[in-house]
Amino acid sequence: MKFGIDRLIASPELLAQLEGRRVALIAHPASVTEDLTHSLDALIAAGVNVTAAFGPQHGLKGDKQDNMVETADEMDPDYGISVFSLYGEVRRPTGQMMSTADVFLYDLQDLGCRIYTFVTTLLYLLEEAQKLGKEVWVLDRPNPAGRPVEGTMLLPGHESFVGAAPMPMRHGLTMGEMGHWFIDHFDLDVAYKVVAMEGWNPNAGGNAIASGYGWPEDRIWVNPSPNAASLNMARCYAGTVMIEGATVSEGRGTTRPLEVLFGAPDIDAKAVMREMQSLAPDWCEGVTMRDCWFEPTFHKHAGQLCNAIMLHAEGPGYDHDAFKPWRMQALAFKAIRRLYPDYELWRGKDFKYEYTNDVLAIDVINGGPSLREWVDDPAAVPDDLDALASVDEAAWVQAAKPHLIYRERTK
Repeated sequence: MKFGIDRLIASPELLAQLEGRRVALIAHPASVTEDLTHSLDALIAAGVNVTAAFGPQHGLKGDKQDNMVETADEMDPDYGISVFSLYGEVRRPTGQMMSTADVFLYDLQDLGCRIYTFVTTLLYLLEEAQKLGKEVWVLDRPNPAGRPVEGTMLLPGHESFVGAAPMPMRHGLTMGEMGHWFIDHFDLDVAYKVVAMEGWNPNAGGNAIASGYGWPEDRIWVNPSPNAASLNMARCYAGTVMIEGATVSEGRGTTRPLEVLFGAPDIDAKAVMREMQSLAPDWCEGVTMRDCWFEPTFHKHAGQLCNAIMLHAEGPGYDHDAFKPWRMQALAFKAIRRLYPDYELWRGKDFKYEYTNDVLAIDVINGGPSLREWVDDPAAVPDDLDALASVDEAAWVQAAKPHLIYRERTK
């Protein structure tokens, strides 16, 4: 199969549409061609007049390890072009930045999750392009989490850099499709093109032990951000990212971050697993849970031995349709709350998550308080959260359907 960048480089017709125009590239380390050439090098080698580059969160080089670490503007030493940071002094491109090009090529590998900031970066780019009469092309890439949709909808008034618009946590779209939805939802008047993938089948996988199901088996995984180290992480992320709003560890400071339901020195992982199975066994399906131990070298609980639950959304225990990472993570929080009623589970308002003020990080992440309230309510049961989420999920599926580029196909 071919990603958008591969199709652009191989198409004289598409390249001709860029002739005589100044082109900017929005990219990160996973912005590579089929043979792992970085998109910036590939475009320049193809004769495209690249006049600027933009790096999202974690930078064009992907060198910023931790979350919420800003990147400065710089000059590319090989090509002498400006490299602007969209996660530094600004997160929305300025008029001066936008003046450097006529066409903006967005080539970011996403994880299929609303909170992954590349989604918001696309919206901001489209909005600024509309103001200044610029053109935006998305060089499309797979959604590695595939088509499943999960989570409650972001509530009005809870928008942030990790919540661009009313969508659930796991949105099921590619970035090319998301751009179409943004244009429709926000009534944008912007010149927009998707260089679509060729041969991407979000159903592909064939059986439970195949990879596929969003990520093609014949493509090498390159980290789009430092802690997105595997396809397993991408599948789990719509759930495990919520731990960023909790005091327990998401595994940062280890070699497998964001692939655990929690890690803590004072919580019994096996007891949590038993409680989860007792509360909602169907929410534990489609993935293998394994208790494990780690000692983070930095971040939460650094230097302390932590008991944890590792998730394996891979191998013979993986069922793509049954695995519900958002529900599973919520269930882990609920189990901890039931076993340890007085545990200080949530990070406080003094922790300014993604530039927000006076809001709990867990609420910023979920686009509202409903998940936290469900966890903390002793009377709330899994069916209560499922009822909230199911309505939102069905509404999103209908809203997104007209913008799907890659229709479902059987193998």
